[in-house]
Amino acid sequence: MAKILCSTGTMIGRPNGRDYRLIGKYASQLQCDGFEFMMYSSWYEEVEELTEYLKSLKLYIPVVHVQKGIGEKISIGGQENFDEAYRLFEINCKLASEIDATKLVMHLWDGRPSDQQFENNIKAYPVLREIAEKYGLDLLVENVVCNQQDPLTHMIELAQEYPDIHYIFDTKMAAFHSQLDKLYDPEYAWLWKDGHIRHYHVNDYGGGHMDWANLRTLPIGKGHIDFERFFDYIHEIGYDDTFTVEATAFDETGVVDVDMLNDQFGQIRNYLAK
Repeated sequence: MAKILCSTGTMIGRPNGRDYRLIGKYASQLQCDGFEFMMYSSWYEEVEELTEYLKSLKLYIPVVHVQKGIGEKISIGGQENFDEAYRLFEINCKLASEIDATKLVMHLWDGRPSDQQFENNIKAYPVLREIAEKYGLDLLVENVVCNQQDPLTHMIELAQEYPDIHYIFDTKMAAFHSQLDKLYDPEYAWLWKDGHIRHYHVNDYGGGHMDWANLRTLPIGKGHIDFERFFDYIHEIGYDDTFTVEATAFDETGVVDVDMLNDQFGQIRNYLAK
């Protein structure tokens, strides 16, 4: 049965000091089925305390989003960066395992370097996957925005090199590159027919093609993505697993808009029930 998750990144950011204890404050007010935990770089020094705190909440957290900067280190390349990326990645895996997550979302490329040296990202994938599998985790590579080519091109390249690779598909990221419609194209049906896509991020987008000034994660209905068509596709392929809402819900003072998030979960439930 489909599960609608809330990214902890919707609630936690710079305006509220990236205080992970806010998860406990808001969790009971949110009408989601569980959570996708987003790791931040500032938490590595207290990762043991963080892990124990998350375990104490006894929440359903089936997905962990790896700290994004790891992908940037891989994109830059060089043995020192690779080694540090793998070290940090394993910390993320250990945390995910201890809170009983089963899926690991990864920005395999990230930051300003993005996909400029994609051979680095291709090279790193099997090492990351081996680490993830050691902890019983399914590594999912996200269709992250690119500044050289596009995510779908790289998903194809990765699948050619690693035919059993798994992906997380983000609607906003795809729309940024004008690639969301390709999800419905029979030419790319292999993405779901062969079981590559294992998770979805359901976010809206309000900008144009590669419109960097408008690369914001919007709530459903605040951009121009056709979610009626998207969920028709979901019904057609019989996907019945996890979806995550990532729309930023905190304001400049750090206060979280719980009602907005609950409205997002309700909209997705309505789409799924049709």
